[in-house]
Amino acid sequence: MRDKYGVHQDPHCYSDSDVLKNLLNIRDADALAEAEAEFVRFRYMEYISEAESLEDFTLDHFLNLHRVLFQDIYPWAGQLRDVDISKGDTRFCACQFIKTELIKQLARIPALRDCLDREAVVELTSDIFCEINVIHPFREGNGRSTRFFFEELLFVTGYEISWPAITQEEWIKANIEGFYGDVKGLRTIFDQAIQSRS
Repeated sequence: MRDKYGVHQDPHCYSDSDVLKNLLNIRDADALAEAEAEFVRFRYMEYISEAESLEDFTLDHFLNLHRVLFQDIYPWAGQLRDVDISKGDTRFCACQFIKTELIKQLARIPALRDCLDREAVVELTSDIFCEINVIHPFREGNGRSTRFFFEELLFVTGYEISWPAITQEEWIKANIEGFYGDVKGLRTIFDQAIQSRS
């Protein structure tokens, strides 16, 4: 049985199921999604950032944010995925290259310090976000942990993010276009989202 990522009998799923093995032993996909959303919301709200500089946004920090959000659900929270995954025609980074590629993108973050205006911040941020999405480093929870990471990052940079009210279809479309090299949709979203802190 293939799951939503096109993985055939992923070892992270229950046997003959597309439901990820979880700490709550929930075997129903809808019930798992509901529990996951509640735990993630709770962990997001209680999180207190200790990041103070752009250099704090390392691989370890990114992994820790994923662990914080998903620690109540998955035993592998905070770990890079070890299976190859895809969505539709979109094949994400092969698992053996994830760490190298993710480190490469995170190493670009200090360049935000050289951005002279909000437009430059939007451009660089949306590009790094797009590349991390193409990597899709986790077995589950990529979008939520990456958005969480960028909210914290932009706060340290002197901005804040207020995600625009767009449909899931619009968000997915922008990410798919980014996968194929067209970042305009993501730039538009980040342009709407990134605001100076007053």
